[in-house]
Amino acid sequence: MLSSIQKIQPRILVIGDLMIDKYLWGECTRVSPEAPVQIINVKEETKALGGAGNVANNLATLGANVEVLSIIGGCKISDELRKLFKNINLSTDYLFEQKDRVTSKKTRIVSAQQQVIRYDIESDEDINKTSERRLINSYKSIIDDFDLVIISDYGKGVITNYVAQEVIKIANSCKIKVIVDPKGSDYSKYTSAYLLTPNKKEACEATGINISDEKSLKDALIYLKETYQLNKSLITLSENGIAIYDTQYRSHPTVAKEVFDVTGAGDTVISMIGYALASNQDIDSAVILANLAAGVVVSKIGSATASFEEIIRYESSLNYSDCEKCVLSLETFVKILDGLKKSNKKIVFTNGCFDILHMGHVKYLEKARKLGDILVVGINSDDSVTRLKGNNRPINSLNDRSCILASLKSVDYVIPFFEDTPIELITAIIPDILVKGGDYKDKNVIGKDIATELVLIDFVEGRSTSNTISKIQANDRNN
Repeated sequence: MLSSIQKIQPRILVIGDLMIDKYLWGECTRVSPEAPVQIINVKEETKALGGAGNVANNLATLGANVEVLSIIGGCKISDELRKLFKNINLSTDYLFEQKDRVTSKKTRIVSAQQQVIRYDIESDEDINKTSERRLINSYKSIIDDFDLVIISDYGKGVITNYVAQEVIKIANSCKIKVIVDPKGSDYSKYTSAYLLTPNKKEACEATGINISDEKSLKDALIYLKETYQLNKSLITLSENGIAIYDTQYRSHPTVAKEVFDVTGAGDTVISMIGYALASNQDIDSAVILANLAAGVVVSKIGSATASFEEIIRYESSLNYSDCEKCVLSLETFVKILDGLKKSNKKIVFTNGCFDILHMGHVKYLEKARKLGDILVVGINSDDSVTRLKGNNRPINSLNDRSCILASLKSVDYVIPFFEDTPIELITAIIPDILVKGGDYKDKNVIGKDIATELVLIDFVEGRSTSNTISKIQANDRNN
């Protein structure tokens, strides 16, 4: 499913409140003598798009063709916002200024991976009538260019009742789905949208139903669907996943393994649901994908995105141990590879039998890893080791050898190959750097004409699998 929709790149329009999420990262070593507050020594400052901007960033990371339609302030924060759009190659053609407004900026101070305090600068009153008309007139002129519309309402004044209803009415007349991340307790302005994505707390407030069990959850879903004339009804349940109702109730559990920060998780959910629906996936498939994407994002700190490559790797890790999750088939790795190269990651490749792992192997792989960003190790199958080394080899099975290799900090991916040479792997990967042992000096190295660069690394003297086996055999004879 992931690989099939990854290539579609749907056209999605995001409408909503834009903001900047600023983070001051530091550490606390003392308390202020002036007041009982922590003193944070700031080491780093980062900025990211928040609100509807984070939705757009998530979609762009997935590969969608995205435009953002919004009203921003006539202020310096808006200049910062445009720069952030430019940094991720998003257009600002449909960002219109209302001079008397201030674009939202949320600043968080973080110490020891915990938010200490947040302060906001913003306007949150409704945009004026002139801005409403400008937004809707622009929307009318471009709506036919899109497969789906996402309304990201953060309650900062862009999504007025008039804007919400006009956006939905026009899209419905064009048979284009509108999905909404709602705000507030009155959802009447979202009437006739395709679906809403409230969380449990928001759904309780909007429906007046205390969601405490499956029956009350189903009642809330039905209330939302019928009251606001939705095509589908959906409620996100944090660690309990996502519940859906159209003609019947069902829920899909979350797949998050570690949660560091839930900032922006809702943006990721609606982004993936929108991407999947715009790619002609059904709602259940869309929700399953959204749960996977959310699992990636909550394992990060700060407003974050999830690429298809991260989601594929995350999904493959769910049913495997930590060492096994990095052992991939060539077919699976190629799906990840495109994203790595788009992120300008330098790929280093080496290969070997790695039968009995020793210090020489470890040092060799550490040096190889330092040559780039990602180290991929091709490992010989058991049959190919036997053909190369003799009938008594390998000592350890492919599964054991692969798992041990993947557990090394220096190794990012392990890919088994079943031929005598790794030429098929090298041809598919086209690594930036091909690494071989120093004993290949003046020898023909398979794949050197495919990789950008060949680097030879000397082995640690006296360390080899053959020497290790000889010592073991000598000890057996002596005993």
